[in-house]
Amino acid sequence: MMTWKTVKFGDVVRQVKDKVDPQTAGLERYVAGEHMDTDNLHIRRWGEVGDGYLGPAFHMRFQPGHVLYGSRRTYLRKVAVADFEGITANTTYVIEPRDPEVLLPDFLPFVMSTETFHEHSIKQSKGSVNPYINFSDIAWYEFSLPPVDEQRRIADLLWAADDEIDSFRQLFDEAVKLETSLKLSILSANNHKIKLGSLVEEGKLSFKTGPFGTVLKASSYVKKGIPVVNPVNMSDGKFYVEDGPFVSEQEAKRLEIYKIFENDLIFGRKGDIGRGIFATKESEGYLFGSDCICVRVIGKSILPKYLFYFLTSPNSKRLLSAQSHGTTMPGINEKMLSRMEISIPEESEQLEIIKKLEQVDETKSQIQERISASTELKKALLQKLLA
Repeated sequence: MMTWKTVKFGDVVRQVKDKVDPQTAGLERYVAGEHMDTDNLHIRRWGEVGDGYLGPAFHMRFQPGHVLYGSRRTYLRKVAVADFEGITANTTYVIEPRDPEVLLPDFLPFVMSTETFHEHSIKQSKGSVNPYINFSDIAWYEFSLPPVDEQRRIADLLWAADDEIDSFRQLFDEAVKLETSLKLSILSANNHKIKLGSLVEEGKLSFKTGPFGTVLKASSYVKKGIPVVNPVNMSDGKFYVEDGPFVSEQEAKRLEIYKIFENDLIFGRKGDIGRGIFATKESEGYLFGSDCICVRVIGKSILPKYLFYFLTSPNSKRLLSAQSHGTTMPGINEKMLSRMEISIPEESEQLEIIKKLEQVDETKSQIQERISASTELKKALLQKLLA
């Protein structure tokens, strides 16, 4: 019976250095760092060569089957397998087995997906603002390599698990497309519009920006207490507050005007324009931070959930982005929101729109749960089969 043997990464893989000129190599696609997703072996996005200036770093050709590895900010765990020919920057390493009969190409991506590989890369990275790793730093990473037949068996199991995750991801993308289509059709149907600012003036709506540093200083934070939420805490329509920051109950009482109530609309002011959370009872009592704007409906002039869907619709996001200021980190403010125009149909129609979009939300949530469960299963398999 053949046993697993300990090998160095650089002894069984090589960095492909096929340098070409993107303008003359006849390549159609390029892959940049933002086209690769964390813990996702598939490349679903890319750029078209010739659409714009690529920059001198984009000169590394890759072929189908090559593994691409993001060497910048390795904590993002960007490992992907190319299924087309293209070009990438020299900061994305193109990797292949030295001998496919020693290390199977299908097995290599999973070696690079293990916790021990990522831990090694993160530990060996240099720099603080934009940490990076040299190929020589991962070349001496050691791991246990099983016989080829065992590699094939393990790879088949892990790719089957990955295929299930990928099918759910594609299903989720279809749900997002449906949501976008619905919002474009039903939220744009009513042509009579009024500015949100007029609702504020009538006392039917309020805007409130979170506390800046002079009001809430870094020294006020504690290890446990009342969560203070910012865009970094927003994902998948929920607040994630396990890691804080927190303030004491006494401090929260002082900052009571920034308290979140059920049905509040909490929007990020910077970065991803239009990112928002519809507050539920679960988040009632949290505080919204300086990078947020709270939109609150007063009275019954408009249903809060309808307003939320309207402001997170593609048209609204596009209008807000057009008004946003700043280049490095574009942002919005209360004045820009006041200029937004909104259609307010009869309450019965608002309720019908809410019902349709909530059904899509529920579908997306169920798919996300399946993705999470399947991802955990794949991680467990990876740990059990390669540990």
